[in-house]
Amino acid sequence: MRIKSSFSSQQGECVQVEQVGGEFHVTDSKHPERPAHVYTRGEWRSFLQGVRNGEFDFDVFSEEASRA
Repeated sequence: MRIKSSFSSQQGECVQVEQVGGEFHVTDSKHPERPAHVYTRGEWRSFLQGVRNGEFDFDVFSEEASRA
């Protein structure tokens, strides 16, 4: 099953994740021809824990942050 982020925009800026066996494939729906980024179960678990702990909380809503 492929899951698309609920925060994806109407312009097609979609991050998608699909579990394939013990791997997690991350793709960008705007560029379906590009290969997926593939992560092991342990790598994916570590990433999700980091997200939940705020380790990746960049200020993506600030115009200054996008120019840096």
